[in-house]
Amino acid sequence: MSKYILGINAYHPDSSAALIKDGVLIAAVEEERFTRIKHWSGFPGQAINFCLTKAKISINDIDIIAINNNTNSNFLRKFIFAIFNITNIKNLKNKIERFNNKKSFSKELYNKINLKDFQGHIVEVEHHLSHLSSAFYVSPFSKATVVSVDGFGDFASTAWGVGNNNKINCEGKIFFPHSLGIFYQCLTQFLGFYHFGDEYKVMGLAPYGNPIYLEQMKNIVILKSHGRFQLNLKFFKHHLGNVDSGWDEGKPFTKTIFTNELINLLGKARTPNEEISQIHKDIASSVQAMYELAFFNLLNYLYSKHGNDSIALAGGCAANSVANGKILLKTRYKYIYVQAAAGDAGGAIGSAFSAYFSKYNRRRNFIMDHSYWGPEYTNDQIIPLLNQNIHFNINNFRPLFIENESTLCEHVAKHISDGSVVGWFQGAMEWGPRALGNRSILCDPRRIDMKDILNIKIKRRESFRPFAPSIIKEKVNDWFEVDDNVPFMMQVYQIKANKRNEIPAVCHVDGSGRLQTVTELNNSRYYRLLNEFNRITGVPILLNTSFNENEPIVCTPIEAFNCFLRTNMDILVLNNYIFSRVHLNI
Repeated sequence: MSKYILGINAYHPDSSAALIKDGVLIAAVEEERFTRIKHWSGFPGQAINFCLTKAKISINDIDIIAINNNTNSNFLRKFIFAIFNITNIKNLKNKIERFNNKKSFSKELYNKINLKDFQGHIVEVEHHLSHLSSAFYVSPFSKATVVSVDGFGDFASTAWGVGNNNKINCEGKIFFPHSLGIFYQCLTQFLGFYHFGDEYKVMGLAPYGNPIYLEQMKNIVILKSHGRFQLNLKFFKHHLGNVDSGWDEGKPFTKTIFTNELINLLGKARTPNEEISQIHKDIASSVQAMYELAFFNLLNYLYSKHGNDSIALAGGCAANSVANGKILLKTRYKYIYVQAAAGDAGGAIGSAFSAYFSKYNRRRNFIMDHSYWGPEYTNDQIIPLLNQNIHFNINNFRPLFIENESTLCEHVAKHISDGSVVGWFQGAMEWGPRALGNRSILCDPRRIDMKDILNIKIKRRESFRPFAPSIIKEKVNDWFEVDDNVPFMMQVYQIKANKRNEIPAVCHVDGSGRLQTVTELNNSRYYRLLNEFNRITGVPILLNTSFNENEPIVCTPIEAFNCFLRTNMDILVLNNYIFSRVHLNI
């Protein structure tokens, strides 16, 4: 009989659900795609329902429900920290109650899901074991060093070990209050970016500066032996218990976590609406440089200890694609795997696989080599769904239906090469934070003005943030200084110097690009579109950015159509239907 495991990340940023059957992933999705609130942090009820519906089962068919946190893990460290950092008896009582929460999340399930007839088990998997599992168990490696670098989860920020076949040996951790994720978040706030997840803005700003504040950063993060680090806590207040954080109607937030000591060290903090100066760019560059020093201090120690050629990464900091792209240069690792949803959403997958192998001790039989695990829609569903939209009038937007895929890709590629901005919606929605060819906005990377056009028409985001290139896998070595397979856009690599002027719209100021490789096996239609663009232009690359406008990536045809309507997108492709604001010469 088949064994179904439901993994859940709930009441934590990027709430999500994933379902595996006999050790094979069959569905995974973030709750934000349904609630339309970025990084939604509540209970992933709609995500759970999607997984069950896709598998055509009910909750009572599930053998194990796995949750990516364990309230009892690291309890002694929690208790000791509370005792030695207490200011009054009331605060101590609150800390103990919070750390020793007997009303664990497993009981919350009964309030959110009808488990009246549920005969399976509910398992709590420690947060970082979930991260390590999400990285290793879906990787192509039979043995690898595994690392989780995060903000915090279950009182730890970092964990590492070795994955071997269907087991992971977690060898070490760094505990609260020391965290590279908190370091990066703190300096992100200092630079005036306060929204959850804004760290990628600092990463994008960093190449415009120079790391002239690196010595100051070394006062903030102190590197230790055996790959470890610690924070100089005088610059932080997250550990003092007086920082307001949580989620407002599902949207996560954290108030200021830096102290006046950081202002004394670096100068005046930037306010959110203040113009970005060279000082801010230099600080951003220094933050990234310090993160990399600590990151590679750990990775190089682990290589010296184990000698594994392969490394699998997870945790929120594994989204630092710039650092990931330097692993081959700054360590002796030869092979890298970063799962599509390396952050907390990925904990749903990790907890499911951890529970599966712990319970059944079976051989691994799955590799996640694509990210297309979400909802999908057939051609027959498109028009009926759009007819439910009050903004849709078929007489105003006469859709053109092109049944032949080759013809569709040929004409869409031609319009992209002529300068059109295209919303591209097809197949199953991507899992993770990146649009990877199924919910994407696509443009011509050859146009030096395309970044500005795209920001004016749709994205309306900071000019320093780069756009990413999608490239045919076979052509990577012709355009980039590596020949790596990067299906999830989780590594940044240098574009070859003689190619940078050919694709200025996806070439960052330092000559790099956040790479996505595309294969015919894993996304045949997107691969065909890239091939058609290559045939027309001689460039096997498209500018690929997420199909959204300051919102989560679109999930449904209605959301895609509404985004098309409220922006100045030129063409919308919904499966085999084309809607256009420009003349279609077909």
